[in-house]
Amino acid sequence: MKERPLRTTVIGSYPLPGWLEFACAHLDQFGQADRAELRDDAVIAAIHDQVAAGLDVITDGEQTRLDFNLSFYGHLDGLDLEASPPRRFGPPAHDQRGKHRVTGKLGGARGLGVVEEFKRLERLAPAGPALKASVPGPYTLSGRLEPNENYPDRYALTEALVPVVRRELSDLAGAGCREITVDEPSMSCYAHREDPARLADIFNRTVAPVVGKCRLSTHLCFGNYKGRAVGPRIYRPMFPAFLDLTVDEIHVEMASREFAELEIIGEIAARRDVAVGIIDVKSYYIETPQDVAERVRRCLKWAPAERLSLAPDCGLSQTARWAARQKLKNMVEGVNVVRGELKLD
Repeated sequence: MKERPLRTTVIGSYPLPGWLEFACAHLDQFGQADRAELRDDAVIAAIHDQVAAGLDVITDGEQTRLDFNLSFYGHLDGLDLEASPPRRFGPPAHDQRGKHRVTGKLGGARGLGVVEEFKRLERLAPAGPALKASVPGPYTLSGRLEPNENYPDRYALTEALVPVVRRELSDLAGAGCREITVDEPSMSCYAHREDPARLADIFNRTVAPVVGKCRLSTHLCFGNYKGRAVGPRIYRPMFPAFLDLTVDEIHVEMASREFAELEIIGEIAARRDVAVGIIDVKSYYIETPQDVAERVRRCLKWAPAERLSLAPDCGLSQTARWAARQKLKNMVEGVNVVRGELKLD
């Protein structure tokens, strides 16, 4: 169980500082020590904003990644990384990110780099908030790979990636990480057309080595690249199959969906903790503490405080930093209003 009722948390990503994006476009002008300093400083900035907001759980903001998962392909063996997108112009969307060609046996002998990310977070974070790391799951990672004669479909690619992710999770737990989110947004995006029980089985086999060794969560997301979703934004096709996911906490996005299907959190809370997205990361309306408090009260009609965590709908990487900072601050303030009403502090 989590350490406090109505815990405030985040999914993983946080906006990159403008100076970091500029520096990344001119990395040839930096030395190795300069680049290490850039990484540390970016993580320090993300930590600062989260701690200043008063969050119970923080991450490194995924400051050293390209998107939440695209940079992981550079850690994998057996790939040609020259991915050519099918569309280069027009409104930005997922089809402007190409797929990698598989040229050999898929593997990840060097790991995925998340252990290094966690150790950096642990070194730089202050005492107090819990620390969380996130790892993309094998089904989501398989989505940017082209099938071939050795891996004829997405499921074959996924199965090849299961041991790679399993090892990273084991190494992460072994490094002392006590809270891990396994990000599988593709599972929730495509559950409406795939067999959700098959997806749940893949997930459970992936996390099996670390069950009981850390707090495990997953994020049922509909996509947020450039503020755009991918699949139909409905949860019902995932349930009841996804209730069998071997996790301590399931996160669902509700704010951007006007809290449709809120009753789902009652089904989840009957078996495990549920984190509810009460901040819309796709909107530049800044939720007030009063907005947040009212949303928490709505959630409490379906799930008890000891089972509830509160978070943004998704990672904040696609949101401007000034907005992300204020949204997190107001989220914590609003949750604290309800904590006071319930005399939880």
